[in-house]
Amino acid sequence: MTRAAPSTAPTRPQATNKIPATLIVGDGIGPEIMDAVTAVLDALGAPFEWDRQHGGLAGIAAAGDPLPPATLDSIRRNELALKGPLATPVGGGFRSVNVRLREEFQLYANLRPAKTLIPGGRFEDIDLILVRENLEGLYVAFEHYIPIGDDPHAVAISSGVNTRDGSRRIIRYAFDQAVKRGRKKVTLVHKANVLKALTGVFLEAGREIAREYQGRITCDDRIVDACAMQLVLNPWQFDVIVTTNLFGDILSDLIAGLVGGLGAAPGANIGDRAAIFEAVHGSAPDIAGKGIANPTALLLAAGLMLDHVGLTDRAGQLRRAIDQVLNQDRTRTGDLGGSASTSDFAQALVQRINSQG
Repeated sequence: MTRAAPSTAPTRPQATNKIPATLIVGDGIGPEIMDAVTAVLDALGAPFEWDRQHGGLAGIAAAGDPLPPATLDSIRRNELALKGPLATPVGGGFRSVNVRLREEFQLYANLRPAKTLIPGGRFEDIDLILVRENLEGLYVAFEHYIPIGDDPHAVAISSGVNTRDGSRRIIRYAFDQAVKRGRKKVTLVHKANVLKALTGVFLEAGREIAREYQGRITCDDRIVDACAMQLVLNPWQFDVIVTTNLFGDILSDLIAGLVGGLGAAPGANIGDRAAIFEAVHGSAPDIAGKGIANPTALLLAAGLMLDHVGLTDRAGQLRRAIDQVLNQDRTRTGDLGGSASTSDFAQALVQRINSQG
């Protein structure tokens, strides 16, 4: 298997040129928070040339599919996308939009940083990165039932799949991210004491890869349940965590809780030929159209997107503006204890960015 470059970012034009990218507005609060994010990116001078496409419920309305062929073709062509929250209808035979995107573009790495935005909460100075394998594990969903008597679903069986190559790939990605971001330690999270084959192969691959980084990055490991407890008791002992699909799904939301919830949680889905950046929260239809949604998670995802294409200076400018608006101007949406609308928050960020010069 070919080793991915540490950044896995495709070659892009210089910052003075337009960078083509797919824009999927999303459902529910998606249009409101995406308008805020694009306004802030415009203020930054971020040179994205947006190809707007439908997804989720809007995709069904437009083309009868939550992921219309035109949307997939756009991502395939641009290799880069910013995505608002998409709803997958319950019933009707539609598979998860997020799972389909990961599989379609082989987005094997899910990057979920968590950093304290507003001091004074239950946990202070959190600065963690979780790297989740995105394509294997129990989420391959090889499932079936065994009938007994008159109960066709008497026994449910599910099989997980972890490959040595897939484990090596995601663990190497985590170590490369640690090097790139100036981190010191990677923790391998597993359940090899019980799932000796399924997660044992992941642990073995991790120890193998760790030897390549000796002298640069230290490595330890945790059983997943112990890791969950220690994240609550002493999260500052962790730096970069890398784990399998199901464990990563659970721990990433736990880590988001340390910094205030999913409203502060950006996500990046990275593959060798495409990258999709998103807010990991839902579409919140109960508050859609009210102008009160918090766009911070999607803004931070846009920051990861700027990092990915090499515009790290503008990513840093964006993060500084968010910090200033939240903690100096104290302009906050209702979920953060303030009274600002979505557009108020975006305008405050634009003013801060303009004042930075």
